[in-house]
Amino acid sequence: MDQQELSAKGRALGAALEPVIGQVYFSPECHANYVALGFQPSPGEMNGVALPEGVAYFTSRGSLMGQVPGELVAAAFAVFNPAVVVPSVQAGWKITDAATICGARRDGAIAQLERILGAKPGGVAKAREILQRAVDVLRPEGRPLFAGTLSQSIPSTDLGACWHFGDMLREFRGDSHTAAWIAAGLDATEIGLLTELYWGLPLKSYSRTRGWSEDDYTRAIDRLESRGLLANGDFTPAGRALREQVEVSTDDQMRTALTAIGSDFDQLIDILGPWSRAVQQMKGYPASGPHELAEAAKRR
Repeated sequence: MDQQELSAKGRALGAALEPVIGQVYFSPECHANYVALGFQPSPGEMNGVALPEGVAYFTSRGSLMGQVPGELVAAAFAVFNPAVVVPSVQAGWKITDAATICGARRDGAIAQLERILGAKPGGVAKAREILQRAVDVLRPEGRPLFAGTLSQSIPSTDLGACWHFGDMLREFRGDSHTAAWIAAGLDATEIGLLTELYWGLPLKSYSRTRGWSEDDYTRAIDRLESRGLLANGDFTPAGRALREQVEVSTDDQMRTALTAIGSDFDQLIDILGPWSRAVQQMKGYPASGPHELAEAAKRR
C-alpha cells in the first residue's frame, strides 16, 4: 500500500466511523444516564444536536483509563486546557466511580445506535468481524486512551461490539494524531489553530471549545509566526505542509489496521457509510465532522 492509498483509506475509514462512534458525546441516552448518576444535563443544542456537558464528558471518556487524576486525563486528551480538565474530573469523581460512568457511557452510545439504526442493521455481523480483525493487531505503546479500551469487555450484541471496536479504532487514531503533532514540535494551542485553518475555519473559533484564553492564543500565534508557519492569519506554504504532514503521519500509524482489513475495506465503508448518514440525519452527531470539514476545505 503506497502513501496515497494509505492516506485515502485511513481518512475514509475515519470519516465513516466518526458519526457512528463519536455520537457517544451527543447521545441523549448518554446524557440521561449521566443525569441519573448526578451530573448536570446537556447544556443545550446546536442545530438540533445535544451538546456534551463538560464534567460528564471529561469523566466518562477519561474513565476508559480507570479512576485516574485529572492531570492524566488532560495529558491523554491533549488538546484541552488542563485548568478546565482537572477540576472537571475532580468534580466527576465526587459523583461516581470509573466503572459506573464507563458503563453509562457505553450503554448510552449503544442505545442511541439501536434507536436510530435498529438492533440489527444491515451488514452488522460482517462489520463486527472486520472491525475486530482491525483492532486485534494493534499495539498500545504510547496510546493511553486506546490502551484503556483494551480493559473493556466486548458487548454481547453485534451492534454493541461494532461500537466497541470502532471506539477502539477511533481512540487509536486519536492517540496517533497526538503523537504526530507532538513529534512535529507543536503544542495544544498551536495544533488547534493550525487545525482550524486546515478545516477551513477562522482562527480561534472551534479551538475555543478547548478552554484556552485569548492570551494563550496570542502567544501561540506569535510562536507559529516566528516559525514561519502563519502569516496574516493564514497558513504559509510551510505551515500548510507541516499540518498536512501531521495528518500523513497519523495515516501511517493506521497501516497495521488497514492491512488487517485488507480486501474487505470497501465493504466496511459501504456498511458504515449509511449508518453514519442516518446518525447525522437523526441529529445524533453534527452534520459536519472533522473529516468532512477537512475534505470541504481541500475543495475550496
